[in-house]
Amino acid sequence: MLKISEMTDEELAMAYVNGNNRAFDLLLERNQSKLFSYILFIVHDKEMAEDLFQETFVKIISKLHEGKYCSSGKFVSWMLRIAHNAVMDWFRRQKNEKAMAVYDENDLYSDTPSAGILDVNIENHFVKEQVLSDVQRMMNLLPITQREVVFMRFYQDLSFKEIAELTNVSINTALGRMRYAVMNMRRMAAANGVALQLD
Repeated sequence: MLKISEMTDEELAMAYVNGNNRAFDLLLERNQSKLFSYILFIVHDKEMAEDLFQETFVKIISKLHEGKYCSSGKFVSWMLRIAHNAVMDWFRRQKNEKAMAVYDENDLYSDTPSAGILDVNIENHFVKEQVLSDVQRMMNLLPITQREVVFMRFYQDLSFKEIAELTNVSINTALGRMRYAVMNMRRMAAANGVALQLD
């Protein structure tokens, strides 16, 4: 018999449904960082992200108990879809369809690939850090749907097929959102004289 620590997320979810509360604790431990960073990146408000994170896990628990998860699908994808729906519900409640506010900081920046690992001399280090910072600021200016697809693609390494499934849109729509995000970021870079080259 498998030890609980050796179980996949899918196996843990089914073990929890069958009454093993430790399985849920381990599921939460494995997935909370990924889930919270996704929510925070979209809503840009730590307190609200914490509320939505808790709301999402309450929904996950409820859906598991209602038998709405089958072990044939990836648990993390199923979980992110619930988080996506919770975030979209929140935006609808806020009647904030545009979501184009400017933000000075984003806690996710600390998770952005560090320029420090890109080597060479100290001048290049600072140039690369500035480029990453500029990209982060421009991403914050994107509409919510574009910001979300950029996050899922580059920070969570999801395929466009997975993104389409998680956000309940077609693959073409997901690709289109990415295309518009890139075009918008290029336009912002050109308008502000920002160079996006790392060489």
